[in-house]
Amino acid sequence: MSNNLAYAAYNQNHLGTTSPQKLVEMLYEGILRFSSQAKKAIENRDLEAKSKWINKSVNIFVELINQLNYDGGEVAHYLSGLYTHQIKLLSIANLNDSTKEIDTVINVTKGLLEAWREETKQGAVA
Repeated sequence: MSNNLAYAAYNQNHLGTTSPQKLVEMLYEGILRFSSQAKKAIENRDLEAKSKWINKSVNIFVELINQLNYDGGEVAHYLSGLYTHQIKLLSIANLNDSTKEIDTVINVTKGLLEAWREETKQGAVA
């Protein structure tokens, strides 16, 4: 088994044993990491890397939208709108090679991550 296949198998097993709360935290962290990489790529005028990192961030937001539980009330609808708006900002950043929108996405995601960590620490998320 090659190193890449071994890593993929380990990673798949690791994610299979990770709690849903931890997975959401990891997704937010991924958005922060990929958005920061996209911002650096824009600053370096690396269009290929910019698109790659923005697409990864967008894909995470799409996954977060797909995982929302709309039976839980208004929070899911609010988050769906918020996530959709972040996707729009990332698309604008991609089209215009603009870091301003990426900065907004990073700030919003940092706020979401902090709120999520606080919520899970208090045990409010089951």
